Amino acid sequence: MISASRMVSRFLVGLSLVVAMVGCSAKPKSTDSEDSASAAKSPAADTSVAENTEPEEEAPFIFEAKAYEASAEQLLEQRLPIEQTTEGWIRLFDGYTMLGWVIAGEANWRVEDNALVADRGRACLLTTTTQWADYELELEFQCDAETNSGVFLRTGIEPRDVKTSCYEVNIAPEDNPFPTGGIVQRERGNPVTTHPDQWHTMNMVCNQDDVTVKIDGALTCEINDAPSERTGYIGLQFRSGMIRFRNIRLRPIGLENLIDAELTHWKQYADMPGDFTVDDNQHLIVDGGKQQLESTQTYGDFTLLADYKMDAPKSNSGIFFRSIPGDVMMGYECQVNNETMNNNPLQPADCGAGGIFKRQDARIVAGEPGRWNSILLAAEGSHFAAWVNGLQVTDVYDDREPHENPRKGLRVEPGTLIIQGHDETTKAAYRKIAVKPSPEPVVSEDAAPQEENE
Repeated sequence: MISASRMVSRFLVGLSLVVAMVGCSAKPKSTDSEDSASAAKSPAADTSVAENTEPEEEAPFIFEAKAYEASAEQLLEQRLPIEQTTEGWIRLFDGYTMLGWVIAGEANWRVEDNALVADRGRACLLTTTTQWADYELELEFQCDAETNSGVFLRTGIEPRDVKTSCYEVNIAPEDNPFPTGGIVQRERGNPVTTHPDQWHTMNMVCNQDDVTVKIDGALTCEINDAPSERTGYIGLQFRSGMIRFRNIRLRPIGLENLIDAELTHWKQYADMPGDFTVDDNQHLIVDGGKQQLESTQTYGDFTLLADYKMDAPKSNSGIFFRSIPGDVMMGYECQVNNETMNNNPLQPADCGAGGIFKRQDARIVAGEPGRWNSILLAAEGSHFAAWVNGLQVTDVYDDREPHENPRKGLRVEPGTLIIQGHDETTKAAYRKIAVKPSPEPVVSEDAAPQEENE
């Protein structure tokens, strides 16, 4: 039986191939026309009308998916400081491409001046391809005076009843029943005045059944014990008027660090070469040999945050997940390797840090030798996504037939985590391996999508 969340993921495969994956390539900076975001801008309409003539009707809107490219320099500039990524902060939008996003409808969502922008089309959401449960989300938005938009938390690709199934943080005029900063159908909140020529910061914390909203540092809304799905996509809404979003960052909350002095969460294999030890700084040291350190607990869908450091550019490790318990690294592998070809970050020498081995190489090597780097990995059903130093590097669906062994097919059943020592040259340190299992989604099959929101 395929769960509802898995069905949604499979539906998103087609959409993401059209919108997200096709429009998210990266290439070296080489041409004057490289910043193709500018190509997405529509020319200003000529509003002059001859005397005693009827104004021309606006051409009907035709939905077209756009493709975007970015150079290595542009992408690497979007990495976040280690002080933020070690807390789990990532960018959901890299400022140049739509990797990690899918247009769930027909509106002219586009990348323009390092922002996600829409102003025409049918009301719909631009959603993440990754589902999230408990997190802090912060973004900047800019809107016209009459704009009606919003940010959806734990939503489906088509929002259902916002009273019970998700949260809609509204962006709307002050005369709206739920003005900017309020949560639609739940709490009006304290009205906020927005200005069309200003960017405003919205901060949202979604933790179990509690939600708080702040705009420009001021608390606008807080609700407790409010029902919703336990996990879902993040959606940016276009309904009417111009809306822009930028600097979209997220931090998952509630992850548990599995590294302690006695490695109580792990099983070691004495017959395998090399060593796993914990030093005085509580860092897990991986020292040589083909070896594995296996978790005692199994995980199916989860979010994982790891801080790693490898001084040698060719040092190789990995984080295996949904592994067959007790077997030798029979699982999916999130690569931990900073090596590049020809010193080109767009050419991983071995899948690239954050790449899912033999499923999808990292689009760019965002980790570096000789420093601490962070990997955030999200696994849900057949969908996997990874961020390195805050920059998304993979977004992949495993569309193979189900199989017990992830090396041979799709495995959605829980399995162990394994930290890999690749060979005798492996020298790696991990100061954090924190994980949180995803809650089981609760989807009402007979609930109809909500057609009109405030």
